[in-house]
Amino acid sequence: MIALLQAPLARQRGVLRAAMACAIVAALAGVGLLATAGWFLAGAALAGLGGPLAVTAFNYLLPSAGIRAAAIGRTASRYGERMLGHRAALFALADVRAGLFARVAQAALSGREAGRSGEMAARFGRDVDLLEDAAIRRVSRVGAWAAAIVALACALALGVAALIVLAAGLAAMRVAGPAMATRLLPARQAERARAHAALAADYAEMAAPAIDIAVYGLAPALAEALHERATAQCRAHHAVAQAEAWLAAVQALIAAVTLAAIVLVAQGTAPLLALALLAAMAALEPWSAVAAHDANAPDTRLAQERLEQAGATLATAQPAPVLAARPALTIAGTTLAPGARVLIAGPSGAGKTRLVETLAGLRDDAPQALAIDGHDPRALGLAAVRPAITLMPQAAPLIAGTVADNLALARPGIDRAVMQAALHVACADDVVAALPHGLDQWLGGDGARLSGGQRRRIALARALLSGRPWLVLDEPSEGLDLATEARLHQRLAAWLDQTGTGLLLVSHRPAMASLAQQAIALG
Repeated sequence: MIALLQAPLARQRGVLRAAMACAIVAALAGVGLLATAGWFLAGAALAGLGGPLAVTAFNYLLPSAGIRAAAIGRTASRYGERMLGHRAALFALADVRAGLFARVAQAALSGREAGRSGEMAARFGRDVDLLEDAAIRRVSRVGAWAAAIVALACALALGVAALIVLAAGLAAMRVAGPAMATRLLPARQAERARAHAALAADYAEMAAPAIDIAVYGLAPALAEALHERATAQCRAHHAVAQAEAWLAAVQALIAAVTLAAIVLVAQGTAPLLALALLAAMAALEPWSAVAAHDANAPDTRLAQERLEQAGATLATAQPAPVLAARPALTIAGTTLAPGARVLIAGPSGAGKTRLVETLAGLRDDAPQALAIDGHDPRALGLAAVRPAITLMPQAAPLIAGTVADNLALARPGIDRAVMQAALHVACADDVVAALPHGLDQWLGGDGARLSGGQRRRIALARALLSGRPWLVLDEPSEGLDLATEARLHQRLAAWLDQTGTGLLLVSHRPAMASLAQQAIALG
């Protein structure tokens, strides 16, 4: 069992043991049901041939009661096995998913992205789902062994030869299953995983602008673009299904030959033959289920290896350097002292937003040379950059919560008086005052109760509350009327003077641009 699954399954040990107990009971009840039914039917037939006196003497009450009891016990225990086994697996996999997400998030904060988000999500999601088979296999194998042992005991009633034949058949199934699975499946399953991840990633990226796709009638074009990926996935699925069909056919053939051989070598009465033969059939059912796990084993092993490798890679983190309390910035060869107020100027499309988001640790594709306290932010990662820079992007999102909830994201321990002061600077105090519940007003998803300009002012107040040495504003007055923009300019200038906070500003509005004391031109 891989390290990722060991600890989560250990926390489900009690549930797994209960599931194993149910699996044993279900297997024994299944063998008992068919064995008793076989003996009962054969005995009843012989009694019928013996005449009325034999029929009268035949006790059918006890066997029929045993059949009913075995049927009820098998149904109940099989339900318990499935419910408890899958419960343990699902809870364990939930822990695995949480652990993987924590590693991915930590890697991103440390400046090490795991790759395309859509492909990563598809790959990790599928690989974690495959681990469910590894957890369930623990339960099903216990039941299969219990059924096999009971069936072997029943076969002994037909003689040692019958016992040897059944044992050889069971062994042949266990040898053939893993051998065929190892030979036929790994390459095909690996190709299926690659095809699935590629298709899922492309689909996730293409389907993101769903409204635009519908408005401009782009669905057929996108379907055509995905056709090659979808065809490759279908081919991969067909190849795996073909190999699994061969494995199942060989298992069924071995089982049929084993039962036929038992009939040939059996010694004993017809009722005993029926009992042992049906007991063997009952044992071969869970035994063949183990073969189905054999078919999934190569895929599960590949998933385990990928997750272990990804987990080891993501867990490897270099300690981030400690930045100065008020670090200097370097942008395209220009060094900015703490407290400087700088306009990032340039025509639309020059890369201003890309520059500031790279500087804030949110992306890494700005072509300019950038540094925070002498360190490239692309190497530092978001966790190291975050204490130095606060960014209010063009599309500043709000969480589904109250006004206070959104402002409290800036830093822990903010009291309401400080929130009100920041709202005043952002010219949002009148907006909040007009809400029925003020700071406790529920805003809905992404501030649905507010207009675009009001949302931006709440987001600006949140940025002011962060208390970091550099404030990066990307079009902060977009959507504001001239009077509100003038008040915002006045209050921001006073706040910058009072706090000594440095400013990086992206704005096409002349009134806001005058906040800056120098400019860096792009494009």
